[in-house]
Parts: sequence; structure tokens; C-alpha cells
Amino acid sequence: MSVLEGTRIIEMSAIGPVPHAGMILADMGAEVVVVDRLRDKGQLRNAEIQRRGKKSIALDLKKPEDIDSLLSLIEKCDVLIEGFRPGVMERLGVGPEICLERNPRLVYGRMTGWGQEGPLSHAAGHDINYIALTGVLDAVGEKGRRPIPPLNLVGDFGGGSMLLVSGVLAALIRSMKTGQGQVVDAAMTDGSAQLMSIIHSLDAMGMWSTERGANMLDGGAHFYNTYQTKDGKYVAIGPIEPKFYQVLIQHLGLNPGEYDDYLDRKKWPQLKSRLESVFKTRTREEWSDLLEGTDACFAPVLDYKEAPRHHHNAARGTYLEIDGIDQPAPSPRFSLTPSSIAHPPRKIGEDTGDVIKSWLDI
Repeated sequence: MSVLEGTRIIEMSAIGPVPHAGMILADMGAEVVVVDRLRDKGQLRNAEIQRRGKKSIALDLKKPEDIDSLLSLIEKCDVLIEGFRPGVMERLGVGPEICLERNPRLVYGRMTGWGQEGPLSHAAGHDINYIALTGVLDAVGEKGRRPIPPLNLVGDFGGGSMLLVSGVLAALIRSMKTGQGQVVDAAMTDGSAQLMSIIHSLDAMGMWSTERGANMLDGGAHFYNTYQTKDGKYVAIGPIEPKFYQVLIQHLGLNPGEYDDYLDRKKWPQLKSRLESVFKTRTREEWSDLLEGTDACFAPVLDYKEAPRHHHNAARGTYLEIDGIDQPAPSPRFSLTPSSIAHPPRKIGEDTGDVIKSWLDI
């Protein structure tokens, strides 16, 4: 039995954080049904990892009869998640007011970039825009150079789907206790701002600067950085604490006296230059043989194709291969109710008849 077994979730077809949130919930055992477009029926999107473990129904939401079918399913579900611009679900006739009237215990999860209200709420945008507005993007990049997008991990996923999942699960707990559902307004701007809380704390303590690449965690410090190796690859070190820093210095065979006062920001450029020379004396594999598993806070910088093969990830089963596609295994891990992947992605609309029959007892 999985932790969310018996939970029914409707996921309105979308991109980015909504399908990622749905995947996490499906991995936890929820029955997640994606409402896809009828015109896409029959397509197999087996490369879309975020569709794993979900069922698919195909509806034409411009037809009143299909809206009626969707509302009938909503009456039987516990959670609905959607990622349209504000007002779209209302115009379709399946906004939260109507859905909660039909199903008072429903948790109605809404995922947007800017939020359900505010001056920008109806504007188009993507991850890069949302993290730009919350101070995240400005903080990422090399000193004196332009900001660098940290993939789309901060807005879409860290500040998006993870926020949606936590909000939906919290509301679901309350719904189960009280029978009262509610709307969860998850915005990527809000979530990105949440992720910056540590930076605001460091700033308040006088330990952070708005200058990019000049701080301890943004590439400014020599002891929290990446270094190129002899073979042109990279390693990452992060011994922030003094005892871990000393372990690194000892394993590198360096004179501790030359690396004292390592928190003195004025010394960082010089010490970084020295470490650059040191790390170029060996290959990434050689450094891994020497430092991996020690308290030097070391790891080789792997690409996403190498990561599944690393012995630590392999031992933990961090990645799985399904239909020849490497993908992350379900997480987090539960001791009593383990998560699993029910099946690979389905064809669009493959489950329409079965879902309607089983949910509506037809």
C-alpha cells in the first residue's frame, strides 16, 4: 500500500510544474487522471517522464457534454490541479466556485507564474521571468557578468510544483479532517521568494552582498566552488565548516598556514587561483579516488547522463530505467508505504472509458 493509495486526483493537462506535481503524487500512490485534449487522442508520449503512473482521458472542453462529464468526475475526486492563466477554468465552466459547490471537500490546486491576482497576473511569462522578479536570477552568475538562468529548476519546480504539492497535501489533510475543501493558490513568484529566505537572512546578518559572485554560496568563495581538472572535467567542493576545510587542505597536501583565515573575503581571489592550479594536476577520477567519501565535502561534477551510473546513486536506486529511459526514482522514501511507478506513460485518452466507468459506477 502506498501513502496516497485511494486518493483520486484530476490533473488538467499542462506543461512544467503541474505535470511534475502530478508525477510526484502518482508516485506516492494517488490515482492521477490527466484530462487531455480530444484532438491528441491516441498519441503516445512515452518520453514524457512526468506522465508516468498516470491515466489519461481525452475530452473536448468546448463541448457542454464533455464539461458535464468532467464535472461528474470532479464530484468523485479529492484533488484537482490546473495550470491555466487566471480565469480560464472559470470560462470553461469548471472554476473553483462551481467545483466546490459540486464537491465541498475538493482541494482545488491552482498553479500560475504570477498568482491569481496582481497587476501581472494575466501576463504571459516563464520561469526566467518569475525568478527575475524575486531576486533569484540577479544572484546567479559570475562576478561582473550577466545573470545566468539556473535551468528552469527554481521557478517551475522548486518554487512551483514543490509548492503546489505541499499546499495540496496540507489542504487535503484539513479536508479529510473537516470535510471542507479549498483553493490552493500556488504562484512561482511566491515560491521563488520562499526559496530566497536564506539569502535575506544572510543579508540581515551582514553576510551577503548584492554583488554577483562575491558571496560564500555564489562562487565568490574558493572553498565553495567548482574547479576544472586535468582532463577538462570538473569537481565541486564545499567545506564551509573549519573542520571540513582542514580535511580538504590536508588531503590536497597543502600548507595549512597558507590557507588560514579562509573566511577573509579579501583572500578569496588569491586562494581560488591557487586551488585552480592544484585541481588541474589530476583528473576528475583521480580526485574522486582521493577525496570521495571523506569529510572534505567533495563530489565530481557529473552530467545528467553520467549521474545514474555513479556508484552511490546506483546503490541507492536514485534512478530507474523504464522503456530505455533513465529517470529519477520516486522520492521521498517511506518506511511503511513505499512509493512506486505504476506504469509507463499511457496513450492519450487510453483510459477514458475505464475511468468514467469506475469513478461513476456506470
